[in-house]
Amino acid sequence: MQTWAPYLGVIEIILAVVLTVLVLLQTKGGGLGSFMGGGDTGGSFRTRRGVEATMHRVTIGISVIFFINTVLAFLAWGQIS
Repeated sequence: MQTWAPYLGVIEIILAVVLTVLVLLQTKGGGLGSFMGGGDTGGSFRTRRGVEATMHRVTIGISVIFFINTVLAFLAWGQIS
């Protein structure tokens, strides 16, 4: 499994960049005005629809793949026995 270590490292970097971009692209309810309780949230949650729902599911999927890849990379590098 040690031969896979360089490939898993490259995949880890790609997944990290993709995950960061997906998180940054998701819209929040408000801008900096709602930071630290300044916005009017009303105590309710908003339902995601369309592209937002798809991006949310893809972000969860990529984060699961990122976690699995991290564990496999540590195994390949011999960090976990």
